[in-house]
Amino acid sequence: MASERAKQLAEEQKAAKKAERLRRKHSTDPKDWGQLRQIREVYKVTTQHDPKANLFMGGALAACIVVFTVIGVFIKPWWLYLIFGILFGVLAAMSVLTWRAKSATYKRYEGQKGSAEVAMSMLSKDWVKSPVITANRQLDIVHRVVGPGGIVLIGEGDPGRVRAMLATEAKKHEQVRYGVKVTTLVMGDRENQVPLDKLADHIKKLPKVLKPTEVTDISNRLRALDSMRPKIPLPKGPIPTSAKGARQAVRGR
Repeated sequence: MASERAKQLAEEQKAAKKAERLRRKHSTDPKDWGQLRQIREVYKVTTQHDPKANLFMGGALAACIVVFTVIGVFIKPWWLYLIFGILFGVLAAMSVLTWRAKSATYKRYEGQKGSAEVAMSMLSKDWVKSPVITANRQLDIVHRVVGPGGIVLIGEGDPGRVRAMLATEAKKHEQVRYGVKVTTLVMGDRENQVPLDKLADHIKKLPKVLKPTEVTDISNRLRALDSMRPKIPLPKGPIPTSAKGARQAVRGR
C-alpha cells in the first residue's frame, strides 16, 4: 500500500514538473525564460528596431578575431590566440547587443505617454520606482523614484501643466520628511528638459543624500500618501499616442 502511494506521488511530481516546463516554454514573462531565450528575444526585438545592430555586433566579433589572430602570428601557438579572439569577440558582441538593445528600447517607446517608465526600469534596485502617481485628463503624468539621490519626481506632458503638477507634488512630498531633497524633472527634448534616453543616467548622477535605510523609511511613508490618492484609470507602461488609443487608456481598457 505504501509503495503504491509512493509511486503515485512520484508520478504526480513528474507530471507537475512536466506541466511547469510546458508553462515556462510557452510563457511570455521574461522571468520564466532561460538565459539563451532571453538573449534570443532581446536580439530579435533589437534588430527589428535597429537594423544596424547586426553590423556593429559583427564588427566587434571580427575585430577581436583579427587582433588576436595577428598576435598569434608572432606568439605561438596561433590557434590558441584564435580561440581567445573568438571568445572575446562573443563577449564584445554581447556588450554591443546590450548597448544597442537599450538604444532600441528608447527608440521604440520615444514619444509615447508613460515612456518615462522605460528609463525608470533602467535604474538599479537601490531605487524604489512608483510610476504614474498622479495624472490629469490631458494625460500629463507624474512619476516618482526614491533612492540615493533623494525623491525624484518626473513629469511628462505639456510643460506648463506638468510644472504646475510637479510643484504641487513637491510640496506634498517635502512634508513626508523634514529636509528631504525633492528633485523635479520634466522629460522632453526642449530646453531645461531631460530626454528619455538620458533620463536614467541623469537620475543616477544626482548627489547621494539618502542611505538605504532612509530610502526604505521614506518609501513606507510615501505609501501612506499614495493610499489617500484617488485611483488613476491608466494602465502600466507606455500607452498609445493616437487619439483613440489615448481615450481607451484613460478608461483603463
